[in-house]
Amino acid sequence: QVQLVESGGGLVQAGGSLRLSCAASGLTFSNYAMGWFRQAPGKERELVTAISWSGGSTYYADSVKGRFTISRDNAKSTMYLQMVSLKPEDTAVYFCAARRTYSEGVVYYQRGDYNNWGQGTQVTVSS
Repeated sequence: QVQLVESGGGLVQAGGSLRLSCAASGLTFSNYAMGWFRQAPGKERELVTAISWSGGSTYYADSVKGRFTISRDNAKSTMYLQMVSLKPEDTAVYFCAARRTYSEGVVYYQRGDYNNWGQGTQVTVSS
């Protein structure tokens, strides 16, 4: 079955950087559009960024534009999230998600669009 495993979370000071990874197995990774979501305590899970199967199309939430970069390595079945200039409001559990797609250039924006999820990794940014 499809398995997504996030890693790379941790505690960092404001202004610092982290790189998250999402290792996928049980699927043909290059056939899947991917996304990073986050959920802070007491808040809804929200889309942070998404990427098409080839990496040619991406989407970023306004709150992270210019600070976060999504990428993927289909040969390694792994997706990444490079985060710089972190802010306390970035504190959340970060989840990776995958959805089978049949079209290049497609990214998905809604939580309900994804049917495969990782367990999440905690990112805590101290002020």
